[in-house]
Amino acid sequence: MKTALYAGSFDPFTNGHLHVVKTASSLFDKVIVVIGVNDQKKRHYDVEKMKDAIDESLKNIGLTNVEVITYGGLTIDIAVKEHANILIRGIRDAIDLAAEESIADFNFDLAGIDTIYIRAGIAGSISSSKVRELIKYDKDISTLVPTPICDLVKQSKEN
Repeated sequence: MKTALYAGSFDPFTNGHLHVVKTASSLFDKVIVVIGVNDQKKRHYDVEKMKDAIDESLKNIGLTNVEVITYGGLTIDIAVKEHANILIRGIRDAIDLAAEESIADFNFDLAGIDTIYIRAGIAGSISSSKVRELIKYDKDISTLVPTPICDLVKQSKEN
């Protein structure tokens, strides 16, 4: 079985992330989306609520070979634990590619797991940080994130 692992903070998960997952799910038997938990970084959205919203987003479009988990260590360690054959990284532009290359080399040196890059698609120019900025100024993000993520953001603002 060919298993791919796609890790990120997904804070929030965007349509660019969704495009990467959809593409990966058509290429691999199983895709594991890993929401990275880093105690050194402040999350804007609860990780378990984000996990549930991503699960719902994937279910809504019929992706049955994708699993969403959370993890607080090195990506390469969870990849080995989950028996991933490949790491997936979403790429928006040449700057992303340059940054990802050194990480890919590091991961390959540690565990022999290679990385492939998938373009984030037409929504790829919108990063999670840009989405958060739009949220801050009460702008509509419904075209930038899946509906369950949009609902989570609305609920978070109300609390």
